[in-house]
Amino acid sequence: MKERKRLQLGVTRRTTLMLGGAGMGLLIARPAFAQAAPVEFGPEKYGLSIFGDLKYPPDFRHFSYVNPQAPKGGEIALTVSSTGGNQNFTTFDTLNIYSAKGNGAGGMGLIYDSLMVGAADEVDSLYGLVAKSVRWSADGLVYRFALRPEARFHDGSPIRAEDIVFTLETLKGPKAYPVYRQILQPILSAVAVDPLTVEFRFAPGRSREMPLTAAGLPIFSKAYYAKHDFEAGTLESPLGSGGYKVEKVDPGRSISFRRVPDYWAKDLPVATGQGNFDVIRYEYFRDREAGFQAFSSGAYSLRSEFTSLIWATRYDFPAVKDGRVKRETMPDGRPSGTQGWYLNTRRPQFRDRRVREAISLAFDFEWTNKNLMYSLYKRTNSFFENSPLKAEGKPSPAELALLEPFRGKVPEEVFGEPYSAPVSDGSGQDRAILRRASQLLAEAGAKRGTDGVMVLPDGTRLQMEFLEFDAGLSKHVEGIVKNLKLIGVEASQRIVDPSQFQRRVQDFDFDTTSMRLVMSLTPGESLKAIYSADSADRPASRNLAGIKDPAIDAILEKIIAAKNREELNVAVRVLDRLLRAGRYWIPAWYSAEHKIAYWDMFGQPGPMPPLAGSPDSFAAATWWHDAEKAKKIGK
Repeated sequence: MKERKRLQLGVTRRTTLMLGGAGMGLLIARPAFAQAAPVEFGPEKYGLSIFGDLKYPPDFRHFSYVNPQAPKGGEIALTVSSTGGNQNFTTFDTLNIYSAKGNGAGGMGLIYDSLMVGAADEVDSLYGLVAKSVRWSADGLVYRFALRPEARFHDGSPIRAEDIVFTLETLKGPKAYPVYRQILQPILSAVAVDPLTVEFRFAPGRSREMPLTAAGLPIFSKAYYAKHDFEAGTLESPLGSGGYKVEKVDPGRSISFRRVPDYWAKDLPVATGQGNFDVIRYEYFRDREAGFQAFSSGAYSLRSEFTSLIWATRYDFPAVKDGRVKRETMPDGRPSGTQGWYLNTRRPQFRDRRVREAISLAFDFEWTNKNLMYSLYKRTNSFFENSPLKAEGKPSPAELALLEPFRGKVPEEVFGEPYSAPVSDGSGQDRAILRRASQLLAEAGAKRGTDGVMVLPDGTRLQMEFLEFDAGLSKHVEGIVKNLKLIGVEASQRIVDPSQFQRRVQDFDFDTTSMRLVMSLTPGESLKAIYSADSADRPASRNLAGIKDPAIDAILEKIIAAKNREELNVAVRVLDRLLRAGRYWIPAWYSAEHKIAYWDMFGQPGPMPPLAGSPDSFAAATWWHDAEKAKKIGK
């Protein structure tokens, strides 16, 4: 199951991108350098951390998971259609990934630098890139970044404080992807103190992650956009400053990036041992089968496998048998996140919690896992699977303290064991579970009409459509549709082209659709964009279910205000209990490992850190071309 269009807000690692927080209002400084009110700042720091100390010392030379002597050269080719959490669409029509217009091309984050970046083996910490240091006020509401004078855009022009101010103004403006406006609201002002100093001011009560969000913003050139429309879709590459430039674009089919040999930051500790390939290429395919066929023929070099049928049965082609293609599984230490079909509660047929639960019971995971997925997966129940954030057992005293104010206002089950889907008999049509589904519909007042379709008390017919852009889940959905019809729900599935799919999802014009969101181990303000009432009616928000629950909104504020990891974990577990009690989705499945295959022509620095995220992005950042291996396999 794949995630919708990735929101590439800011770089927190060389291999992954961060989506930050939200809050209240924005006042952006205009071009001239501004005189801010006097503030007493603490000492200069080379990095930022949410909780605790930084892993790497001030004099670190490189991250521990890279090879600082890695040779440069060669190419790595990836596919966008198989990268799951990285990109969903099977085509692209713009290189502008920050505007809501069009489908953005994969890999465009490679061209942008940010003030700071993170490590793949550490949670919630950033180290200086464009910024050489940062200082902040005692109240944590003012952060001042000192820029490196040598930082440059690809046209040779220097990166200056006014570019950072322009970036924030643009992402908060009407031309950027709408969710950025919500996420960046707690930044009250951005001020260019002088050409090499930029100051961010945050709203009182701002979330702990907002300084990291500010430090992770991509940096746009103010001068470049004085001559270019930021909002417009374009196949001309925007001006960046990162380690790669766009080299070649085959519209809708592929995009290649070439390493910048004189990249201004290539010798910094945060870049050493990374960016080793001369070319990073992304290929697009119309569906997963086409992508697999292309990989097996050598059209691209590394594939993350998300289709269990293919992983279990199709890796028997000659290149695998003779060792030219290697297969590996890598541990995934991140929360496995929210993966399932979200029910759009804006639609009248899904407003009753009992109806939503009845619909979710139509999914026989045990049958699906065995017959369609070769028993390679586990059932998703929590919104924070594979993490200490998952609610388990009865609420702890600390959890109960947060829940008590809502007693009588939320389902009573949140005060007991968290909801988990029943385990079926694996027949594909468990009669006991379907009887329970029918009972729930009856409790909601539904009655069968003359055509056999259930009708709710307000006259709403119980009908629903599963909307997708890819046929990869069709067989999984077929079983759900069959069982739904048995309990009187008129169900169907529809596959539309990616552009239509994106428009309909952004406008909430769907009954149900699938989504996978990978959560942070330190979630905060970003959760508002997914679960808050404020996000429910924002076009293009990720609150696909349209959740509006005062208890959830209150707990989100507790999460944002948590002062340490223990408080955070308690509040997130309470959120998990509330979300699970709301029956907002048909929970799907997860795996706590990555499955990859690659043509054996690469050097690797060692095991991928479990917190690194996407193997594709990690490989592109830290692997290197091995000429001897490539020669042996004819590459």
